[in-house]
Amino acid sequence: MLERMRIFSGNSNPELAKKICDKLGIALGRANVATFSDGETRVEINENVRGMDVFIVQSTCPPVNNNCMELLILMDAMKRASADRITAVIPYYGYARQDRKVAPRAPITAKLVADLITTAGANRVLAMDLHAGQIQGFFNIPVDNLFATPVLLDYVKRAYSSENMVIVSPDTGGVERARAFAKRVGATLAIIDKRREGPNESQVMNIIGNVKGKKVIILDDMIDTAGTVVQGAEALARDGAVEVSVCATHAVLSGPAIDRINSSEVKEVIVTDTIPQMIITEQCKKLKILSVAVHLSEAVRRIYYNDSVSSLFV
Repeated sequence: MLERMRIFSGNSNPELAKKICDKLGIALGRANVATFSDGETRVEINENVRGMDVFIVQSTCPPVNNNCMELLILMDAMKRASADRITAVIPYYGYARQDRKVAPRAPITAKLVADLITTAGANRVLAMDLHAGQIQGFFNIPVDNLFATPVLLDYVKRAYSSENMVIVSPDTGGVERARAFAKRVGATLAIIDKRREGPNESQVMNIIGNVKGKKVIILDDMIDTAGTVVQGAEALARDGAVEVSVCATHAVLSGPAIDRINSSEVKEVIVTDTIPQMIITEQCKKLKILSVAVHLSEAVRRIYYNDSVSSLFV
């Protein structure tokens, strides 16, 4: 049924690519992605892709530049091997936070990366929880931006009682996401008011909403250095929250993130496997990793058959 589909992966997240293949009942494509002694990326495709519908699974997570180059070179190799259609499956889109000019003479790197992906040969992009929705408009090709909400919702409904629960947005920009999540689990909503002092730095000011005596879940799209969620958990505990957990799609977890989480008020950190976390889970027992493979595999199947993907945008 899927004889013209081929799925390949770079080195950023081969485990997720393998899970997607398992769900679809096909084998992962054979490709060597390595590095020359001078640091250049080397790619060899070890099977015929002429006339095939090719999907390349690659999160552009740390090391971001290496993973970006692997994705670009893989797509160029597929294009030159006469693949019929190339879809870049990017569970985590690096540089997404550089989506606008925040200072004079600053770049818009998210747009630059979009141009590079298009030029390298992508006919379509499948992403998950883009940091800013307008990034879809940076591409001149179709972009499907899926959400991990169904995966996170399913776990929260099974593991947490909606009674006495509050869903907390870590900033005003995430209120819409938190409100929709709270409605689906039957919880109330609160907002953390914060002031950002600089890149990867934030200072929590106060809590908007009632969290006293409540079990709260901070909902965000990503956790990078964990400064926001840890300071948020401290502020929520000061305001009387009896339990604080964190839910996020992308676990970047750079710099001091693990140490901060381990020593924080946070009970559990629920994230997905858009970024691989095999080593991190050994260092942080608070992490709960959920897989988005089922969601992505269904989107890949629908794209292959030219079916509607819109029902997955929830």
